[in-house]
Amino acid sequence: MKSFKKALLLGFLVWLIPFVVAFIIYPLKDCNPPLFESIMPVVISLVAVFFAIIYFKKVDDHFVMEGVQLGIIWFPVCIILDLLLFMRGPMEMTFLAYMADIGLTYLMIPVITCGFGKLIAIKMK
Repeated sequence: MKSFKKALLLGFLVWLIPFVVAFIIYPLKDCNPPLFESIMPVVISLVAVFFAIIYFKKVDDHFVMEGVQLGIIWFPVCIILDLLLFMRGPMEMTFLAYMADIGLTYLMIPVITCGFGKLIAIKMK
């Protein structure tokens, strides 16, 4: 991995920005749940793409492996940080309820990072 510290920091931002957006637009969850549920994956994918671009700017080789490792780091970072908030406090969701409602959406992150790695590897040939 080119930079584990950078990957962790960017993973935190990949989690934080959608969390802040969700907090801001949370009233939509009550009055227009489908709109809320449509906005959040778009925000997550936008943030994942943006930070993947930043991360890959400094990567010189092993692009596919970097993409896999980045996704393997970012996915659990997002899940763990969410679970700290959603399994306790006002939301109090079970792990299964969390995964069904929110957690599986984060699977798009390793898909994006792996796709970036593969695309860059193809372009570098």
